[in-house]
Amino acid sequence: MSTLAVETDEPSNWRSLIPAEEWAICRAAGYGRASTWGSRPALVVVDATNRFVGLPAPQAESMKVYPASTGRRAWVAVSHGKVLLDQARARGYLVTYTVRDETSAIQASQPRREKHGLRLPEPEAAADVVETLAPLPGEAVVRKAKPSAFHGTPLLSLLVYHRIDTLVVIGGVTSGCVRATVVDAFSLGYRVVIPEDAVFDRSELLHAVSLFDMDQKYGDVCPSTQVASYLTDPTNDAARG
Repeated sequence: MSTLAVETDEPSNWRSLIPAEEWAICRAAGYGRASTWGSRPALVVVDATNRFVGLPAPQAESMKVYPASTGRRAWVAVSHGKVLLDQARARGYLVTYTVRDETSAIQASQPRREKHGLRLPEPEAAADVVETLAPLPGEAVVRKAKPSAFHGTPLLSLLVYHRIDTLVVIGGVTSGCVRATVVDAFSLGYRVVIPEDAVFDRSELLHAVSLFDMDQKYGDVCPSTQVASYLTDPTNDAARG
């Protein structure tokens, strides 16, 4: 039986969790090709809140305080995300955040109540973005009632206004709001980049399968070091307005 990554300081190698025959099937079908990234990127920080990140501790300990959290594994992703966030800010790229709209009546809709009906006690700070990645004054915070950052929000208008052509998506959780945002971004014609070590999920299996699925069909999943090289590429023109 393998050791869970929640007990280590590094995330698991998600690619090793995908059977070789699955990679072969997708390659044979023509999926998984690398995209050409654009010159006007934006960074989208998805739901990097205390509720989903939790404590810098093993997951079981973190869940005692934040029941929906990932724990130490998420903090590894946060540390990689902070590097990309700093680079995006230094270059003047658009940075936008998503958080749950705590006041929306949609949160109490019947389908959500039935699927996510168990609301366990959590600290008041659960809805706050973790301090390491907290938005600066002037950075957009999009409040959403559904998984996708685009559903019922002004995000698309913001991207169009800034003439963005590529989204770098970090945060959590990989199988939920990150994946929903990536699929919608792809559907709207955006190039999408997912730094594999800057996203997190409470389930390692769902994390791996979701990264595999997104990489095959909707975006490019790659190490944050590769994304960092892209963000610092002097030929990108987003910072020049």
